[in-house]
Amino acid sequence: MDRTCPTWQVALSWGYGLASGTETALMKRLLLWVALLLATSVHATTAGLATSRPVELKPQHQQARAALLATQILTQYHYKAVPLDDSMSARIFDNYLKALDPDRQYFLQSDVDHLSRHRNDLDDAIAGEDLSVPFAIFNRFTQRVSEQFAYAHSLLNSEFDFSKNESYRLERAKSAWLASESEMRDLWQKRVKNDWLGLKLAGKDDATIREILGKRYDAALKRIAKTQSEDAFESFMNAYTMAIEPHTSYMGLRTAEDFDISTRLSLVGIGAILVEKDECATIRELVPGSPAALSGKLQVGDRIVGVAQGENSPVTDVFGWRIDDTVTLIRGEADSVVVLEVIPAGAGLDGQRRQVSLIRKKVSLDDQAARKSIIPVTADGRVFRLGVITLPSFYTDFEAQERGLPDYRSATRDVAHLLDELKAERVDGVLIDLRDNGGGSLDEVIELTGLFIGKGPVVQRREADGKIDVEKNTRTDAMWTGPLAVLINQGSASASEIFAAAIQDYERGPVVGEGSFGKGTIQAMINLDRIAKNPKPAFGELKMTVGQFFRLNGGATQVRGVTPDILFPSAANKDSHCEANLENALPWEQIKAADYSPAGDLKARIATLRARHTIRVKNDIDFIALQREIAEQKRRSEQPQVSLNEAERRREQEVARKSGVKVEEDGLQANERKLTSELAAEEARKGSKDVLLAEAVNVLGDEVELLKQEGGAGQLSALTHGNAYPRP
Repeated sequence: MDRTCPTWQVALSWGYGLASGTETALMKRLLLWVALLLATSVHATTAGLATSRPVELKPQHQQARAALLATQILTQYHYKAVPLDDSMSARIFDNYLKALDPDRQYFLQSDVDHLSRHRNDLDDAIAGEDLSVPFAIFNRFTQRVSEQFAYAHSLLNSEFDFSKNESYRLERAKSAWLASESEMRDLWQKRVKNDWLGLKLAGKDDATIREILGKRYDAALKRIAKTQSEDAFESFMNAYTMAIEPHTSYMGLRTAEDFDISTRLSLVGIGAILVEKDECATIRELVPGSPAALSGKLQVGDRIVGVAQGENSPVTDVFGWRIDDTVTLIRGEADSVVVLEVIPAGAGLDGQRRQVSLIRKKVSLDDQAARKSIIPVTADGRVFRLGVITLPSFYTDFEAQERGLPDYRSATRDVAHLLDELKAERVDGVLIDLRDNGGGSLDEVIELTGLFIGKGPVVQRREADGKIDVEKNTRTDAMWTGPLAVLINQGSASASEIFAAAIQDYERGPVVGEGSFGKGTIQAMINLDRIAKNPKPAFGELKMTVGQFFRLNGGATQVRGVTPDILFPSAANKDSHCEANLENALPWEQIKAADYSPAGDLKARIATLRARHTIRVKNDIDFIALQREIAEQKRRSEQPQVSLNEAERRREQEVARKSGVKVEEDGLQANERKLTSELAAEEARKGSKDVLLAEAVNVLGDEVELLKQEGGAGQLSALTHGNAYPRP
């Protein structure tokens, strides 16, 4: 039973409780799928395809049923339940247009005026199980996108004058809709000109630029041609859910499966990470220990162009398919056979194809699990060995746990195992790195916090009826009672904020880094097919906000997030992606503090830790260089427009170089670079110094040294010892 909302578990038979910000990125991807897909490619098709139009998408019967069922749940059981009426319809309409065309570069004002006739009809569309109106809006959008692509491509035969004092507006979200075709053409002419100039500044000649942009725009049109009914439906449904509150979302069958994989860190398949290159599903990475890796028959760069379900079965040609469609074919039941038709890495698309037969197995995604390292640090002349545990999310295998399997995987179990190893290696302190950890299971963060504070209160939770419960760790004893620090950034959300706030409220150790995201809400996964008692999945799932959490001190992390004890430089600006900037976000509130006792006396040391940090970074060359890069990044992100004057752009680059900021622009988009180049750059980034981690470890080293000065060995007497947690 889902302990996050037990009464609703009985009423609705849904899934699992989440205190997750991981879904923030996922939800945004769902809502803006088409907009982001196209905006990253931004341009046009070939002249030969200039008059082509995308296929008109039509709603499916099960989508209309799913929309109605989701509405019945949202209007009754959401933490902020609101009726679906004309007022909500208008908000959905605005969200929908914003999701499809966030920078107002496709729709004209005349389109918006025409579509606005349906502004108050979207509630009726759902209630009447007739989604033709939202699909008509989506189809108008894809039509306009196709037209702009065609125009953009036609400009590649133009001669551009980069001596003019023109500029291109990078952000148009707050701009008015363009009033005429001539305004739209002027915008796209400048956009193509900006793309051209970026490649020119990277040293590419005109012929190369024309080829690169031609392929880019051609690929964009092919992508929109692959848009499916499910994409339109998810975009519309998420325009609805986000009109209620930003962390509620709808997931179709495929998206729900991907989300489930991300929470349990395993899947049944072959263990190959795929990317799209030249319309082929290309192997980017082989998961260690997976069927693909163990076979020895596949390598990075191989292209999968066909898939068969078993030996002697017909091969389905997947050349030009969407990557997620190809992945769906490759996944399957455990111990079943899949046959891949492969073009070897390095060969041309007309190269000799070969077939590779593999047996599907359960694949663990260990690279997304908790991991550890040990870093030596000198503090006041003494060398300390400090353990770092990097935790990407608060994951757990809900299904295995529900089935009562004793060896199910979870973040708490993995961290407990790592702590055992670090204790055996006699580290002097432990740093928990939660940067970009978007959250996960509420139960996991409660139990994992217990590994550092023992049994006791961790977080307060309020449900829709106003009832407040103090969530306590009752399962895990403290495993690590020595010096502790927590590293966070703006990507640390929800469950990460619960952990960091609890460590801070208990004065268990310093929290360092950037201010966190500010998500203080709890979601439950609701399986619509379970509610409808469908024998075969058809309706998808809702991830719905069912509660709000509060710190032990009574404050909310909602909107404000967790403020570190020691702040590091941040690239965040007023428009950064965080809770405070999300529409319909719940407000910050304060409730009564819980009954708890601090485990340490951090306040007595924090001033000294801050002073040492300040002195150290003033003379740290790497830290100074990082601050310069962050300042330049901020300047660029806050720049409303960019010059299209070549001389001016070159001057800007030179100023950046002289100030010590790296300028590594090649004008290419990620999917345009060679796979070997991408992987080499990734390895180089992995090998570069992590300046913020290094300073966080230095702060922990100071903490260790101060505790030893106070006469203790760093152990906190308020905490219990040992470990009663059952680990695999």
